Amino acid sequence: MPMCMRTNIVLNDGLVKEAFKYSHSKTKRDLVEQALREFVENHRRKDLRQLKGKISFREDYDYKSLR
Repeated sequence: MPMCMRTNIVLNDGLVKEAFKYSHSKTKRDLVEQALREFVENHRRKDLRQLKGKISFREDYDYKSLR
């Protein structure tokens, strides 16, 4: 079982109501957990701009043939 942290927070009612429109969550707890997961996933992704100049392609690589 994943480690859980119990907490009490005050949420913006309007934001919660709007978030429920975009989510399949049935409870506020599920909604907050989904939001935290998405937040973490988004921040784990490497910013593609940070890769500029760090990737080298083979001399014979033909990207047009993959289209």
